[in-house]
Amino acid sequence: MTARPDKYCPIARTLEVVGERWTLLILRDLVLDGPRKFQDLEQSLAGISPNTLSARLKILEDSGIVERRFYSDHPPRAEYLITPKGRELRPVLKTLKRWGERHTRP
Repeated sequence: MTARPDKYCPIARTLEVVGERWTLLILRDLVLDGPRKFQDLEQSLAGISPNTLSARLKILEDSGIVERRFYSDHPPRAEYLITPKGRELRPVLKTLKRWGERHTRP
């Protein structure tokens, strides 16, 4: 098998964006529950640190998968929502869910 530089592999490039721990669970919450505040995501994802959540949201935002929308100026408050680009990941999440239902146990 020939080694392939990651920049030429679409799977490797995709994993650079969504392959980190917690990222798919953040997307799951945004797809299932709609716009969420930072603290709502933090509560939903038991065990995630604020720094990790912030870093994952930043990557998703920079990649155009998640949008941060401010709903208050004083003090500044934001919520996160999935973008059309991010919604294209729904079939991936559904496939992972079905696979987990068939092949893993709670």
